[in-house]
Amino acid sequence: MATWMTRSSLFERLVLGLIMLILAFIMLFPFWYVFSASLSSYQDIVSGKIILYPTGFNIAGYKYVLQESGVVRGLINSCILVTAGTAINMFFTVTMAYGLSRTNVPGMKVILWLVLLTLLIAPSLITKYLVVRELHLLDTLWALILPGAIAPFNLIVLRQFFMSIPGELIESAKLDGATDLRILWSIILPLSKASLAAITLFYAVAHWNNFFDATIFINNPALYPIAVVLRQIVLQGNLPQDASAVTEAPPPDLTVQMAVVVIATIPILLIYPFLQKYFTKGVLTGSIKG
Repeated sequence: MATWMTRSSLFERLVLGLIMLILAFIMLFPFWYVFSASLSSYQDIVSGKIILYPTGFNIAGYKYVLQESGVVRGLINSCILVTAGTAINMFFTVTMAYGLSRTNVPGMKVILWLVLLTLLIAPSLITKYLVVRELHLLDTLWALILPGAIAPFNLIVLRQFFMSIPGELIESAKLDGATDLRILWSIILPLSKASLAAITLFYAVAHWNNFFDATIFINNPALYPIAVVLRQIVLQGNLPQDASAVTEAPPPDLTVQMAVVVIATIPILLIYPFLQKYFTKGVLTGSIKG
């Protein structure tokens, strides 16, 4: 009987592993195909020879794209949005979440209900545009950072995690004369690394993929993030113009589009290996304590 149960359990693990491999292949194949196509010749792309590996190795698309100042500026703008925007997001989210997690804060319940109300009633696009215009933020990168400085969902998640930290630690620190800032910096934040990593990743990915707000609030092409540049090249077919002066024979449109997709995707993917351990732990901790 024990042997049969062992074989049955082994069979279930094998089936589960096979299903996970198939799902992983389905999710990774589109990106791998784009990456292979970006390194292949145009003839091999249109003829359908590319399946799992590049053929007719060719990096003309990358050379052509990197010679275009709009793509380089887009990458720089997106990096500024991710670094500065995420730092501002985390500062305001962490401080407000800590304040709302303390039960002795005057008006805490009213402020919390106002935060929850924003989850149910989101401002209209016209209202948001008018606010950004009146604050003189149009055609600036601040228009993509300040209006969404605090994401209500991330704020609620972080507040719940702060409330799960034993109150005895905070009380003992206060008896030793620690201020709220000292408690937040020396006790709360070190115990919240997993949740902070998960929230940071959410903010960073949102800033990197933000193109809708940029198309609404920014008219200066020099301030376009890489997501807007990618949209123009892939969907609208607006290929670089200044790069043609450097490259005598521009590569086909499809090769350039594949290269831009890879360039716009790889930087944000590099963040995951550094935060994967904390991100997984943060998600599991939130699901158990929630």
